[in-house]
Amino acid sequence: MLNPKLKEQNMQRLAVYREGLKAMPQIHNLFFELTLRCNERCLHCGSSCGDVPSNEMTTEQWCGIIDQLKEDLGTEGYMLCITGGEPLLRKDFFEIMGHANELGFNWGMTSNGTLITEEVAQKLRDCGMKTISISLDGMPETHDAFRRTPGGWERGMQGIKNLVKVGGFQSIQVTTVVTHKNIVELDALFDVLKDIDIDSWRVINMDPIGRAKEHPELLLTKEDYKTLFEYIRNKRIAGEPVCYGCSHYLGMEYEREVRDWYFLCTAGLYTASIMVNGDITACLDIERRPEFIQGNVLKEHFKDVWENKFQIFRKDLSLENEKCRNCKEAKYCHGDAYHTWDFDNNCPQVCFKEVLFD
Repeated sequence: MLNPKLKEQNMQRLAVYREGLKAMPQIHNLFFELTLRCNERCLHCGSSCGDVPSNEMTTEQWCGIIDQLKEDLGTEGYMLCITGGEPLLRKDFFEIMGHANELGFNWGMTSNGTLITEEVAQKLRDCGMKTISISLDGMPETHDAFRRTPGGWERGMQGIKNLVKVGGFQSIQVTTVVTHKNIVELDALFDVLKDIDIDSWRVINMDPIGRAKEHPELLLTKEDYKTLFEYIRNKRIAGEPVCYGCSHYLGMEYEREVRDWYFLCTAGLYTASIMVNGDITACLDIERRPEFIQGNVLKEHFKDVWENKFQIFRKDLSLENEKCRNCKEAKYCHGDAYHTWDFDNNCPQVCFKEVLFD
């Protein structure tokens, strides 16, 4: 375990820094939700993607938004993060992202990998993709059942191998959503991944959002969480490129032990999103409520919305709940993550107090 006093000092500095960010936010990650269509039907999907009406913006509209961002913000200091749904389902995907590349944008994407043939991997490199995260949620049978996609694991794995073969990317990452069912397969999956030349393995827990709310039996137990974080920490001590995601405040024992940074929910501080219909919000995993829509890029410039709105995301959620206000960890967690906050009852759906720390 890292020095507890040093960690506390760093978290105190981060709390001060966060106050400054609320006054002067800095866009680092701008998500493009190109589609809500998906060729998988994942049980945990926060956006409930699949065969759904998508109301997608046109090629011309997306390219116009990219032009506008170039004019208003330039291309340095932030990354375009392309997501869906499965972004590669758009027939104009390479036209849109090729345009972004021509203008000098850095961009990466998330994908289930099933559509990444060797030819597609080559086209991704040619149009400037820097990073990609591919989902593998356990071993083949478990993954395919979780994503309700027969053969999905095999096609996703082949997609990863095609990317590695083509090469030339800054980072190829695998992301695994850990559930009560697949947590026993972490070692087996690690054994598969260690023989593939990926850059990192991102291991995250299933959160109670989107479709996951319909499957509470898959959520991790208290014992599962302890097992998960011990597993990640031990792998990192051994020098393996394994990390936890950004999602939650983990308490003094695990902060900075399972990822390279301390917890900070970046919604509205570093992170914003342009939704499939042009609506502007913060993190796409946050519950889709009218009050969280800050504007629309078809009617106003993203820069103006980012600089003049977003106040709903630039506050401490802990102030909304008496138990959180009275918690000694509130100065570090600020109410934890926006995407798992219960806005109807003003309380966190995920809190690791009494799970990982007292």
